[in-house]
Amino acid sequence: MRVLFAGGGTGGHLYPGIAMATELQRLDPGIAVSFAGTERGIESTEVPRLGYRLHILPSRGLKRGKSLRALLDNVGVLADFASALAQSMALVRREAPDVVVGTGGYVSAPVLLAAQIMGRKTLIQEQNAWPGVTTRILARLATELHLSFEESRRFFRGHRSVFVTGNPARQFSPESSAVARSRFNLGRELPTLLVFGGSRGARSINNAMLGFCRQLEGKVNLIWQTGSLDIQRVQSQISSSGTIWIGPYIEEMGPAYAAADLVLCRAGASTLAELTNLGKPSILVPYPHAAADHQRHNALAMVKAGASVMIEDNRLGDDDSLKSILALVRNPEALTAMGVASRKQGHPEAAAQLAARIIAISKQ
Repeated sequence: MRVLFAGGGTGGHLYPGIAMATELQRLDPGIAVSFAGTERGIESTEVPRLGYRLHILPSRGLKRGKSLRALLDNVGVLADFASALAQSMALVRREAPDVVVGTGGYVSAPVLLAAQIMGRKTLIQEQNAWPGVTTRILARLATELHLSFEESRRFFRGHRSVFVTGNPARQFSPESSAVARSRFNLGRELPTLLVFGGSRGARSINNAMLGFCRQLEGKVNLIWQTGSLDIQRVQSQISSSGTIWIGPYIEEMGPAYAAADLVLCRAGASTLAELTNLGKPSILVPYPHAAADHQRHNALAMVKAGASVMIEDNRLGDDDSLKSILALVRNPEALTAMGVASRKQGHPEAAAQLAARIIAISKQ
């Protein structure tokens, strides 16, 4: 059996594919897995590092806006797409995959379209509550479409073989909060707030936390991943202490989640999958420049479920936000209720279920 994954650009589009590939090979080590991606995306380094073959294709996204520069750039984008489609058809012909799995990103569209034109079975896995353009266009011809949010079904009324399977995410070993806090040298039994904005960080979140930090100190434990761009600036103003841990990156997120009573973060699909699988309550600050504002839609789905509170990016630094954070992190009853609601949204078996569906599709 041969499976070709198409997707990447960002970790949010790549890692669900990696999770499915890992589960496929756990179920059957004889399954041949390869990936299609671009030379600029995260897949260019991560896929070879993990031991999978990577096929590079020329693909990039359309520029938003109506400026002359955007229009000229988009001429090149369309030329790239035509080239990528031709190369994708050659790739599908050469690799002869039993199933092509699309996980989003620029390269997903030409590879999925090529596979559908050539009569290959395709599975689309959509991470976000607001489905991407590729998903909405190609879903009608897909063998199966798998969503992460129940709210997304409204975009695919009348489509057959649509499932809400969840978003494959990293799994973490269970650990007590006390042991986890000790890993971050947090000695006091205070409610713990975990803050992060991605590996490079989120400038608006870091700026807000700089303003809040002195008022939080002594009231809560703080685990703060600043990202690589802001760590020196932050550490020049705030030092780690018995109630504050500050670092550029958290290598092992399992202990950080275990220590946390409340998480403040962006609303990316992979992050939300981890939060819900663990049943963690959260304050979500959607990245305002995400494509089609999809992080806002992700956050709203979590708020509707009772699992999260949303704060707008441009409001995060004000006094009301600080009051909301303090009131929530020191309210164990509210946190417990949000945690229960969060876990109800989780799909910890998503990777296993999707791998099983890929195998089943290959045999149809």
